[in-house]
Amino acid sequence: MAMEDQPAAAAAAAAAAKRDDSGACIDRQPDAVLHRAGPIHVGGRGSRTGASAAAAGIRVLKRNMKRVGSRGCMTRKSRFGSRERDWLKSNTQRGCVCLYGGTVDPQLTTSGPQASSTPQPDLQLVLCSTSTTVEEMCAQRDGQGLFVQLHGDLVRRLEPTERPLQMLYDYLAAMGYADPVRVQQEAANSDLSCLIRFYSERPVNADQQERTLLKGVFSVRKGKTQLHKWAERQVVLCGTCLIVASVKDSLTGKMHILPLVGGKVEEVKRRQHCLMFSSAGSQAQTYYVNFDTLADYQRWHRQASKVVSQTVSLVDLSCYSLEAVPKYLFYCQDVTHLNLRHNFMNLLGPGGLLHLPRFSQLKSLNLSHNRLGVFPECVCEILTLTELWLSCNNLHTVPVQIGNLQSLQTLSLDGNHLSSLPNELGGLSQLSSLGLSFNDFNHIPAVLERLGAVDKLSMAGNQVVCLEVCALLSMSHLKHIDLRLNGLRCVKSESPEAVTLLTHLDLRDNCLDSLDLTSICSLETLHCQRNQLRALTVGGLALHKLHAGSNRLSAVSVYPVPNQLTHLDLSQNLLEDLPDWVCDCRKVELLDVTHNLLTELPSRLLNSLSLRKLLAGNNRLQRVPELLDHVPLEVLDLQHNKLGELPESLFFKALNLKHLNASANNLESIPPSGQSDDSLSTLQELYLTGNNLNENCGALLVGHHNLRVLHMGYNRLLSFPASKLSKLELLEELNLSGNKLKSIPSTVSSCKRLHTLIAHSNHITVFPEILNLPEIKLVDLSCNELTEIQLPESLPPSLQELDLTGNGSLMLEHKTLNLFSHITTLKLDQKSTTTADSQNASAPWSHGYSEMSGQRNKLCVSVLAIDRLGDSVEACYGIFDGDRNEEVPRLLQCTMGDVLCEEVQHSSIDSVYMSNTFLTSHRKLGMAGQKLGASALLCYIHHESSEPGGYLSVTVANVGTCQAVLCRDGRPVSLSKVYSLENCTEEMERVKLSKAIITEDNKVSGVTCCSRLLGCSYLSPWVLPKPWVHTEPLSSQDDFLILGNRALFERVSYQEAVRTVQAVRDPRAAAKKLCTLAQSYGCKDNIGAVVMALNIAEDSCTCEPPVYTTEPRGLPHVSFPVSTTPAPSDSATLSSTSGVVSEFNSETSASEVGSEAGSTGSDEHPNSGAAPRPERRCSLHPGTTLCGIMVPGSVGLGSHMGLFQRQPSSATFSSNHSDNGLDSDDETPLQGVISNGSKLEVEVDIHCCAFQLRSGPSESLKDLDFEKGGSDYPNGKVRRQNSVVVSATNGCLLAVCGREIADLKKSPSASCLFGKKPSNGSVVAPEDSHNLIEVALEAPKKKSGYFTAPAQQDPEDQLIVPPCLEQEVREQLKGQSPLVSGPSAPSTPPSLKDAGWDQSHPPPPFTPSLAPGPGVIPIIKPEVYDTAL
Repeated sequence: MAMEDQPAAAAAAAAAAKRDDSGACIDRQPDAVLHRAGPIHVGGRGSRTGASAAAAGIRVLKRNMKRVGSRGCMTRKSRFGSRERDWLKSNTQRGCVCLYGGTVDPQLTTSGPQASSTPQPDLQLVLCSTSTTVEEMCAQRDGQGLFVQLHGDLVRRLEPTERPLQMLYDYLAAMGYADPVRVQQEAANSDLSCLIRFYSERPVNADQQERTLLKGVFSVRKGKTQLHKWAERQVVLCGTCLIVASVKDSLTGKMHILPLVGGKVEEVKRRQHCLMFSSAGSQAQTYYVNFDTLADYQRWHRQASKVVSQTVSLVDLSCYSLEAVPKYLFYCQDVTHLNLRHNFMNLLGPGGLLHLPRFSQLKSLNLSHNRLGVFPECVCEILTLTELWLSCNNLHTVPVQIGNLQSLQTLSLDGNHLSSLPNELGGLSQLSSLGLSFNDFNHIPAVLERLGAVDKLSMAGNQVVCLEVCALLSMSHLKHIDLRLNGLRCVKSESPEAVTLLTHLDLRDNCLDSLDLTSICSLETLHCQRNQLRALTVGGLALHKLHAGSNRLSAVSVYPVPNQLTHLDLSQNLLEDLPDWVCDCRKVELLDVTHNLLTELPSRLLNSLSLRKLLAGNNRLQRVPELLDHVPLEVLDLQHNKLGELPESLFFKALNLKHLNASANNLESIPPSGQSDDSLSTLQELYLTGNNLNENCGALLVGHHNLRVLHMGYNRLLSFPASKLSKLELLEELNLSGNKLKSIPSTVSSCKRLHTLIAHSNHITVFPEILNLPEIKLVDLSCNELTEIQLPESLPPSLQELDLTGNGSLMLEHKTLNLFSHITTLKLDQKSTTTADSQNASAPWSHGYSEMSGQRNKLCVSVLAIDRLGDSVEACYGIFDGDRNEEVPRLLQCTMGDVLCEEVQHSSIDSVYMSNTFLTSHRKLGMAGQKLGASALLCYIHHESSEPGGYLSVTVANVGTCQAVLCRDGRPVSLSKVYSLENCTEEMERVKLSKAIITEDNKVSGVTCCSRLLGCSYLSPWVLPKPWVHTEPLSSQDDFLILGNRALFERVSYQEAVRTVQAVRDPRAAAKKLCTLAQSYGCKDNIGAVVMALNIAEDSCTCEPPVYTTEPRGLPHVSFPVSTTPAPSDSATLSSTSGVVSEFNSETSASEVGSEAGSTGSDEHPNSGAAPRPERRCSLHPGTTLCGIMVPGSVGLGSHMGLFQRQPSSATFSSNHSDNGLDSDDETPLQGVISNGSKLEVEVDIHCCAFQLRSGPSESLKDLDFEKGGSDYPNGKVRRQNSVVVSATNGCLLAVCGREIADLKKSPSASCLFGKKPSNGSVVAPEDSHNLIEVALEAPKKKSGYFTAPAQQDPEDQLIVPPCLEQEVREQLKGQSPLVSGPSAPSTPPSLKDAGWDQSHPPPPFTPSLAPGPGVIPIIKPEVYDTAL
């Protein structure tokens, strides 16, 4: 909507002046209804005042809220008038609450080309204070109540005394916002509705209604005979029964109840849309129901089919936001199991909990997660209950009436605030399972002594500091005890009497330093991982499994010898020798002693006749004893030791060996596969990376006919025997990276099952013959010496990824590129537009990165790399790990650089702008971030703002498990913090205090092990987006920086990562080596690594100091396009040695974007008062080229200028996918466009929210003529068609756009994201004039070529210099420097102002940039929108 005009404001002010205290002045404008409180003097249309309004201080503005981004949408400035904005600014305890209507499903989003014109529900903007209650707001707007929805999930009715604005502020403060002004601004942001949303009425969810209740008036006939006639009756399907009324229009009188569980529902073919419902049993009844429409028929058939298929009378009403049980459900007296978890059930009311005793046969009742606050005593009247679940209800006491439930067998009270139990609970003789985890108990309740049937006690997450073993003597019935996460410091066993029945004891994640459990003689399973144990003593008489990893053990005592022991985990301890009793175990099958200090393995251990899996990696082993006889060993892990050789008889004595990992040793040879040519080897996986093996080892692999995975990277192979490779016919994955191979044998074509070939960092000159293999998926030949590729006529359809980067001499023809067009991810070097000298001079760093998908079909790790951020010497790097989802990492990759660029304009405090960058990115994930999340790490290299010419610093912020390591003087320095429950004690305590349920694998609600993530907002407040922020000054002693995800640093230590990068000069090759090593060490997950080589001078300043301007804060740099000339490059030849990666992605991911899927730019905020920072651009590649055009004067502005990398920022497209309407020869060529026959390249960057072009002085400035009559906008107004930077050359307008329309509609986030289609819907909001992608949809088409701009300027897109500005423009152009940049202080558009209110600035001078044209000068008015890519 438009802003309030002057006459309307004046009229409103006059009306306000005439009213009295009790009067009201109502302006009945249809689009605005205003309730104005007495003491708040704010102007506007449509005001009304009352006594309640005066007390509450509330103003309501009603808007017809269209989709954000549409041309008719309501901008922030148009939401409020100037007086309203002043009122908000005067006090941070004031703010705006957005109230949505309840007529549309909150999850419903619009997408597609019609989305921009589809209106959303009416939106009411309520101006109030943090003290305003729901009761006051409802009285002001004549409402019945307010509702709140968190993270698009359940909807709860607010209590009359609750304060919505305070709730909103508390939510933002819990997220991590600290500044009250910023909290006030964020609260007014429309994107916040995906996190917290208020409703003026309960939203209607049609799907929920269908699953809980179906009713209508239909034609009904009873019985199978024709004696009964058809009649119109009210029919209800609820719970487990079909209910038929005796009269037509009401449910009064006699009701006919038909139980359906175990019955039948069948289609009646003789009548259209007719179903037959039959009950079970010998006295079965039948009803025929004839429906009016096919939709009704299908709904009833679908729901009834679920009911009749049940074996028990179960009614599942969980997660429906219910406040009461549906009244029709009480007709279902056969219900035995009722699930009401995750609702908001009330005690009172027609369907409240007080009425639950009406279910006479109820056996199982689940009321978990209902915010009850008190134990519902009414359930103690349901004497038939055998199971009762009351977890996570904020309960503090259990009533004595619990003793009435004599049939109770299971009672779950987890996640409450209980510290004691009533004695009456001891009378429940049948109670066998009692859940007390995550409460406030400081001892084991004494009432358990009387609960003789309870055999499992779950008390994880309580406050039991000391465990008295003698207390367990009186609880001899207990067999399982779970005391995880209690902060246990001691276990006392002073009594000489033994505990005889306890078999399972879990003491993980406590604070024990010693443990003696010899008094528990029947112990079978012991978990004591992640303590601080230095001594462990256990009785071995009945011991089956012992898990004692991640401690400080140097000795473990078990007596007598545990002859029943099958699993032994002693990993990550300080053992120098294995205890003797380990070798005496007769049944041990799995032994894990990784990460210890072992120097040898006993011969008796390796020759054990029971051992099947031996993990002995990361020790100090120098030899492995010989095998004396055949052993059943199946898995042997010996990586990271000091082995010079393996036992000669290994492969023909261990015939069951299927997995061998001997990476990171000193092996020079491997043992033969057998004693003769006929080998019986069953080896399937062999990892030998990081040894000293030569090509002679290839002959020894022939006997392993079943080999599927072979890793021999980073050895000394000069070649691989061709005849030997042909015999590995079952080979599926081959990794030969980091050797000195000059070729891959042609016999690799015999490996018909090969799907992965990784041979980077070699000297390969000839492309191997692998493109004929039917199952090939991934080929990585980067960092080699390829010169040409011989291709077959067609490529295998299975090929998904081809990496050819780092091959400086590789020449690819246009035909070759077209043949590669179907490959999902093609990585190539792009010809550099700058010389190496200029790149090195411009920035003291360079980067390389690598991503590997492991065994998964999708890559869930994304990398952000910006070597040059803005005009000053600054850079931004990031890595994002989505674990099992690829959508959130790609969204963060697209948006986070832009958000950072905007946040640094608002504050110079590192902890502030980095935290706000993460919090804003979390909000902008939209609906994608409600259920999905990702670990994130962002690294920002910058000058210290206090000294413009001072030293460089690196600021690192992270959430989750992504990590950053700085190499300083050859030693690793950690710059990040791992936010996982296992590694961070403070976070574990915080999550426990918030009463989260932590499962046995240390995951919050069984979902994630991280306590801080971007996304996963439904796990709030347990999982937060607030990052760890650390700033480290850089010096000449800093060599490089490594970023990696969890999978990388779980397998590669900091020290090894530093040594690895030191041995490799090229950052890209170093990153690839890190990922290859992690895979060879056993990692199966997605791996990502970024290596930044630093070259910091002694004075820490290798560039010109940042330029400070008087430009108002909050404005990213926006420059005007200038005239450009074509770049001297051949479109059919792509070669480079610059290390920049380009990817051709022809398989576009289809995901239409919803209005609430998360925007991709960042909202602007007012000046926070900090010192101004230099202007920055937020592009993945500092763009001095636009649409493939080289801009004069751009050399030296930054490394890799104008190139496109793996980041989803730009792409080159094949003409095979063009659906344009004209041939390329139909029109004259456009100057500045690289063309080669039917191909035309346009390189673009769709991430930029601001572009800058620099150019040399125009030679035709003197000849420019201003056409006074050409302006479409009189009175000096300049028109701007779209938020797109365009470059005009010879009268032709080149629009910045990304793809063809067909590809754009399939893109997962409306950008080049190089992956498969996401499985969970839209991710980025395609806002009409806010998003460059949507502009591309409107771009003209041509039949061939990747993209071409219109041949002539469209008057709609021309921006004309008004006559009143001609003289000023001429004078300014005379003083232009050779490098023409944008204006230093462009005017601020409405969307750049505060979040919901305006901020006044004096109008700055306007400096246009000119391009040659036929009499007119296209000028782009600077405008940055609320959300933009």
